[in-house]
Amino acid sequence: MGNQEIDLLWCSSEDACGKGWLVLACVVLSWIIIHRWSHRNRKGPKTWPLVGAAIEQLVNYNRMHDWIAKYLSESNSVVVPMPFTTYTYIADPANVEHVLKTNFANYPKGEVYQSYMQVLLGDGIFNSDGELWRKQRKTASFEFASKNLRDFSTVVFRDYSLKLHSILTRASFQGLQVDMQELLMRMTLDSICKVGFGVEIGTLAPNLPDNQFAQAFDTANIIVTYRFIDPVWKIKKFLNLGTEALLDKSMKIIDDFTYSVIRKRKSEIREAQQSSDKNLQMHLLNNPNLIQMKHDILSRFIELGEDPESKLTDKSLRDIVLNFVIAGRDTTATTLSWAIYMIMTHPEVAEKLHKELKTLEEGLAQEEKVSLHQYDKEDIVSFNQRVNQFAGLLNYDSLGRLYYLHAVITETLRLYPAVPQDPKGILEDDVLPDGTKVRAGGMVTYVPYSMGRMEYNWGADAASFKPERWLKDGYFQNASPFKFTAFQAGPRICLGKDSAYLQMKMVTAILCRFFTFTLIPGHSVEYRMMTILSMKHGLKLTVARRSSDE
Repeated sequence: MGNQEIDLLWCSSEDACGKGWLVLACVVLSWIIIHRWSHRNRKGPKTWPLVGAAIEQLVNYNRMHDWIAKYLSESNSVVVPMPFTTYTYIADPANVEHVLKTNFANYPKGEVYQSYMQVLLGDGIFNSDGELWRKQRKTASFEFASKNLRDFSTVVFRDYSLKLHSILTRASFQGLQVDMQELLMRMTLDSICKVGFGVEIGTLAPNLPDNQFAQAFDTANIIVTYRFIDPVWKIKKFLNLGTEALLDKSMKIIDDFTYSVIRKRKSEIREAQQSSDKNLQMHLLNNPNLIQMKHDILSRFIELGEDPESKLTDKSLRDIVLNFVIAGRDTTATTLSWAIYMIMTHPEVAEKLHKELKTLEEGLAQEEKVSLHQYDKEDIVSFNQRVNQFAGLLNYDSLGRLYYLHAVITETLRLYPAVPQDPKGILEDDVLPDGTKVRAGGMVTYVPYSMGRMEYNWGADAASFKPERWLKDGYFQNASPFKFTAFQAGPRICLGKDSAYLQMKMVTAILCRFFTFTLIPGHSVEYRMMTILSMKHGLKLTVARRSSDE
């Protein structure tokens, strides 16, 4: 064969190859056009062959809650196909009740959600289904109903609220800026570790020491949230690359801390059990932390683990610990941060709240037949005496009289729910009350963040911060838990709701009775994409003390 013939053959093969690519490109383009045409009247985000709505979701990832809210304002349900599953987002109370209660068994956490969160939450109560979940919930339900735990929690919440007050008082005298969200995260971490595990973490010490556990927990939370839209996270995990490598390092810090807490509590319990009756009283006097041992949640689960039928291993206890940390630390601190922000940016709310707090203080002092200490806001000694006196008057019952404060916190949760969206798996094909079809293997996500902003749920003023919507004749009125879903609803409704309100009211009452807050000019307040609705840049503000005649 000559060179000329070879050249002709080469040109012929090149032409054929070029034509092949052209045909393929035409086929793909036609496929895309047909797909887009067939979906032209479909509500929701734009979808594409193979990748579904992943492109639009990735572009809007940092503002995803508002992105979803926009579509849910146009339709009660929004279907978002993704490469490996399909999410159906819902905001209508009837649909939410169907998923969380009516057909509860069909909507577990599901394997997809559990695979994302397994590394952090394990088989804990927030990441389990079936008998394992029921058993944990039964035990936790019993503990949260305990008067001992409630009374113990009240003392702890008061103590840490006063520690926070001391830091803010110092900042106010020195004219310092503070990051309120960081301080609240430290306070709730310290308090949940005290209530939940009986240990003192000390992150709210005056020098605000770095805490590796808290930093690692935040990092892990961000990364597991990103897994929901990262189609290659399993590959990165297998190769130990990028975010998954960072997650691995963070989890080592988290697990080292958690298992050390478990070992310490087990050791204390064994030590107490081995003490003879004769020496027990002296032993407790020398080790006062052991007196409170029975009140913390971890100790209760450790004692239950002594029953061979309980099958509670250290891994089980680790999962319990981390689930309570995320429940008691992040959610409460986040809500308090948004509440302080809403109070400071709504002066009329701040004044109504302060009036209620001052009225309660005067009423309680009269009931207790005590004289309130006079104070000068420029005198730190007299100022602190009055704050401590007020805090001493606050308990579960007296905080229950603060209806406007309860409404302020609830209104904050309506607009800024600590858990902005909550996905559920789908076991079998189903039809939601509004006619939306959902398929087995997909996910249904009810969206508290969107629900609080929907006019079809709350009326024309849904986007407004209005605590008065929760009051009738001055008393707090609840809404349906399927409409106000900040604490979930149905069989999985939050067990720690009363405890969360107790802490949030204790903190807010003490701070807002004696301080006013001002946002740092130019500081941007926006949420960060995590499982919890925390502030991306923190909450930077200045603090001023209120005078006694205000």
